[in-house]
Amino acid sequence: MMLEGHSLLNAHNVQVLGSCDDVLVLAHGFGSDQSMWQNILPSLLNSYKVVLFDLPFAGTTSPDNFDSVLYESFDGFVNCLLAILDELRIQKCVYMGHSMSAMIGCIASVRRQQLFKKLILLCGSPRYLNEEDYYGGFEREDLDQLYDAMSSNFESWASGFSRLVVGVDVEDAIEKFSHTFKSMRPDIAYVVARTIFETDNRSILPQVKVPCHILQTTKDLAVPMVVGDYMKKHVGGKVTLHILPVEGHLPQMTAPHVFIQALLKVLSYE
Repeated sequence: MMLEGHSLLNAHNVQVLGSCDDVLVLAHGFGSDQSMWQNILPSLLNSYKVVLFDLPFAGTTSPDNFDSVLYESFDGFVNCLLAILDELRIQKCVYMGHSMSAMIGCIASVRRQQLFKKLILLCGSPRYLNEEDYYGGFEREDLDQLYDAMSSNFESWASGFSRLVVGVDVEDAIEKFSHTFKSMRPDIAYVVARTIFETDNRSILPQVKVPCHILQTTKDLAVPMVVGDYMKKHVGGKVTLHILPVEGHLPQMTAPHVFIQALLKVLSYE
C-alpha cells in the first residue's frame, strides 16, 4: 500500500533544496541512496530547485514500508516516484535517473509525459540479460550465481560487488557505496535485484517521447557501451548519447568534475 501526504515524504526522506523556478529531480539507483549526489549538488543549486529522495529499498528507509509484492515490478517504483512528485505539486521537471532509476523515469514519462521536460538517463539499461539478438552484459548463469551469493552471504557479496560496480580505485567512493549497499536489508535487496535483472523494459523505449540525454562511461560492469547505442536507436523521441571519458558505474561519485561538465551541457539543451 502506497503512503500518502507527509507520511510519504517522510518515509522517502524527501528534500527540496534551492529556490529556483526550474525543478531537477535526482533519483538514485540500486544499492545507494540520495547521498550519491552530494558531490554535484553545489553546481546545481544556483540554477535549479533540486528534489532528492530515497527509494524504498535504501537502508535509510524503514523496511516496514517495503512491499515485496508491489516492488516485484518497476511499476511499484514508478508509482512511488509519481506519488512524490504529485505530493510536492510539481507540474514540470527535468529528471535524472541513475541505473535502475533511468528506466523508472522512462516508464513514468510514458504515463505522464506532460510532467517531464527532459530525461537524463545515467548508466541505465532496459535489459541486463543477454538475448539472441541483444547484449545486456549478463548471462543466465551469471545472474543465478549472483542470486545464490546474495542469499548465502549478503555482506560478503555486497563488499565484492560494490567494488566491482564502482569500477575504479577511488577508495572514498568505494567505501561510501559499499556502506549504502550493505545498509539494505538482505531480503529486500534480493527482491529488488530480481526485479532489476529479470525485467525486460525494451518495449518501453519507443513509447518515450520526452527528450532524452543518455550519459554513459567508457567501461561499466553493469551497462556495456552497446546498451547506450541500443537505447539511442530505440527511444521514440529526440535523444542524444554522451560518452563520459571515465570508467565505472557511478561517475557522479568517482569523477564529479567530469560528470558535472557533461551534465551542465545537457541541461543547457533546449
